[in-house]
Amino acid sequence: MSKPMTKTQLVTAVAEAMGADKKTASSALDAIASVVTTEVVGGGAVTLPGIGKVVCRTRPERQVRNPATGESITKPADKVVKISVAKALKDSVNG
Repeated sequence: MSKPMTKTQLVTAVAEAMGADKKTASSALDAIASVVTTEVVGGGAVTLPGIGKVVCRTRPERQVRNPATGESITKPADKVVKISVAKALKDSVNG
């Protein structure tokens, strides 16, 4: 398995794909991250075409077990970010 692409590498690749400079590509990526974060924190969902859907879900209070001691404790309700991968991306990877 190869190493994950770094932000610098992603900015370079996006700049080449857009035919723009790295500063513009970096600003575009930062803007996308900001919009997704704002929307998800506000309880919404964002669909990134061809990539997937990012959504924040609430998990109810539940019983969890401490693996070291075997003690059962109650974990309070919390929120978790979920990403559902788009079918087009799955098909590209598998086919």
